[in-house]
Amino acid sequence: MELDEALRTTFSCREWTNDPVTDEDIEAIVDLARFAPSGGNRQPARIVAVRSTKGKAMIRDAATPAARVYSAQVAVGEAPWNTINPTTVDVAGLWDADEPVDHLGYFDAAPVVLVVGVDLSVVASFDSQLDRVGVISGASIYPLVWSMLLAARGRGLAGVLTTTPSGMESDVQQALGLPPHVAVAAAVALGRPVKQITKLTRAPVSDLLRYESWAD
Repeated sequence: MELDEALRTTFSCREWTNDPVTDEDIEAIVDLARFAPSGGNRQPARIVAVRSTKGKAMIRDAATPAARVYSAQVAVGEAPWNTINPTTVDVAGLWDADEPVDHLGYFDAAPVVLVVGVDLSVVASFDSQLDRVGVISGASIYPLVWSMLLAARGRGLAGVLTTTPSGMESDVQQALGLPPHVAVAAAVALGRPVKQITKLTRAPVSDLLRYESWAD
């Protein structure tokens, strides 16, 4: 597959066939993804492949509170979990509510979920002193996660990157044996797609790019 095609057709997949994702598949995907750049080439990724029913249910449960809040915010027209614009929904009440989020069933349905941790003891966080949410540490892990999805696409597989399980990070860390300094960066549910989507809707280049200054 040409790189241009992979970049344009790697979609967020939540429906899979019953075909297994083998150890060979997983190891081949990680083998390619490990060449992604990271700050200082410190390679902070710590990946746990979860196939068990119990393990996938744990990940789904960890994702539920954050996803419940997310859905409520979308319903009232907000950008979910936004740190710039305050929310109008009852975050605490929704977080503690005892009701499932139906659309998270894809965790249970996926043949495998790859939980990607980032070892914060080795990454640089140049924005840690700024008065805003940190984003720089992600530069050392999300290129690898995207490379995993591209590598999966090349093998006829597809997945979805989600960060909602991070809301209950300590539960995920404890269940998967990750130490406290390994943050839960992503969960990638992966399998062979029921349908391969080849046409994705994205903003045009003109909405994303300006030269020399963003100001008109």
